[in-house]
Amino acid sequence: MFKPELFNTIKEYNSKQFVSDLIAGIIVGIVALPLAIAFGIASGVNPAAGIFTAIIAGFCISFFGGSRVQIGGPTGAFAVIVYGVVSQYGMSGLATATVMAGILLIMLGVFKMGGLVKFIPYTIVTGFTAGVAVTIAAGQIGDFFGLVPDFSVPMQILGETYSKMPGDFLPKIIVYARSFSTMNLYSFIMAAVCLAFIFIWPKFSKKIPGSFVVIILATIVSVVLEKTCGLKTDTIGTFANGQPHYIIPSTLPVPQLPALSLKTITTLFPTAVSIAVLAAIESLLSAVVADGMIGTKHDSNTELIAQGIANIASPLFGGIPATGAIARTATNIKNGGRTPVAGIIHAVTLLLILLFAGKYASFIPMAALSAVLINVSWNMAGFPAIRALLKGQKSDIAVFFVTFLITVFVDLTVAIEVGLGFAAFFFIKKMIDLSEVQDERVLMTGGIKKDQPSENLIIPDGTLVFEIEGPLFFGTVRKFELATERAGTDCNVLVLRMRNTLYLDAGGIRALEQCKAACDRKGITIVISGIHTQPYMLLEKTGMADNLGRENIFDNINDALKRAEALCAKNK
Repeated sequence: MFKPELFNTIKEYNSKQFVSDLIAGIIVGIVALPLAIAFGIASGVNPAAGIFTAIIAGFCISFFGGSRVQIGGPTGAFAVIVYGVVSQYGMSGLATATVMAGILLIMLGVFKMGGLVKFIPYTIVTGFTAGVAVTIAAGQIGDFFGLVPDFSVPMQILGETYSKMPGDFLPKIIVYARSFSTMNLYSFIMAAVCLAFIFIWPKFSKKIPGSFVVIILATIVSVVLEKTCGLKTDTIGTFANGQPHYIIPSTLPVPQLPALSLKTITTLFPTAVSIAVLAAIESLLSAVVADGMIGTKHDSNTELIAQGIANIASPLFGGIPATGAIARTATNIKNGGRTPVAGIIHAVTLLLILLFAGKYASFIPMAALSAVLINVSWNMAGFPAIRALLKGQKSDIAVFFVTFLITVFVDLTVAIEVGLGFAAFFFIKKMIDLSEVQDERVLMTGGIKKDQPSENLIIPDGTLVFEIEGPLFFGTVRKFELATERAGTDCNVLVLRMRNTLYLDAGGIRALEQCKAACDRKGITIVISGIHTQPYMLLEKTGMADNLGRENIFDNINDALKRAEALCAKNK
């Protein structure tokens, strides 16, 4: 059933929670403003489109969504796709593709396909996220250094002719390299100082976002220096030479239906699929992270329907594709937001800023926005996840690099398709290899025995035993989610029997990390029994063995239950 969380939470709503949601919503609205503007520019559209998206889509996602705390709006993941579509088909083409993506998302939710998104391997998500981060950062080189590429004479690059800034990564880098002599030293210094400020700011305050502070200060400094010293840099409103740049309206535009034709629909359908898949992955990933932070469970199908509604409404008001934003959702939670009301207030806050202060956005320096986007790219790249991945199996590393390189140099859609193909190939190969080991009843190395205990088990009070059947890979991580859900507050120890788990991959490690984090919040200790060679070796390589505690990993269930009994007795 389609049952938005707003209507579930409103039954027990009170004035105390409203105050918390109000504060969180206002703070998130302030955080979202510079990001909405920056993502609009990174996508090759008017920055106002980013604000419209944050308002309209943000409201829809909170009002109709299946998560209590999800904050929606434009995100960096869409910048690559949007830039390419706008370059080729214009805003009308983007609107058509986004509406189609919204319809696809609603269909996924209606037919209860939310669980299928979990079949996208973790290695692929990490690879294309890092690839998008590199692409966004590369797109900011021009504004960061104040470069002015000259297309008065079309440039010949790699056999292609360009009369404007290319959308592909390599030609774009070549254009910037050829234009480096046009560097504006003032813009570069401003961008560098802004970037350093953003990195240093959390040491002084974690409540007020550095991106918002730096935009305000950079705008004031830019105006003062231009008036007093004549120093000029590109701003949202004008280029440094005084020519018009972008126009920021002070009202929402009148809604307009995109021009739908059979030819346009056929041409843009693959793009619509890419937008829908990306929106589904990112929104549900954000919702899962939010669940882990506040201990709730979102409705993935309701969330997909809400994402679909948001992506149909956003382009009607001149917006771009939207999805759940992990950073803004986390900010909402950390500031006390616990119901969809906070997300609605965030959208209203942005609307009020647009109505009463939108005209001042034209003074924001592009150099400062480039610093904000480079910081976003740095956080988006996920270096800790990549480092952990590189300690794992060669097959996971190969899938990651293939997805990453194709995302950067070819296309995001192709990257996901090829990444899935590689992941499936390596999985099939692993299953064939492991089936041979199982047939021979021989383990690959010594020191780890097969779990063959007596089944007359005595389970101590406060202990929950959960058995994983089969390999724990990207298609079976739901088992860990179920284990986490069943581990209630009356449970002190969760024993995971892995005697039938012959294979573990990066997605399984990630699921185990999430399960460990959830259990830590509840004061539950995880004990593993019957672990086989391949899973144990991967736990060793990734450091997960130390995270779980080597004293909590056993080769049979009887020893594991003795450990559980000791832990339960200690907690009494």
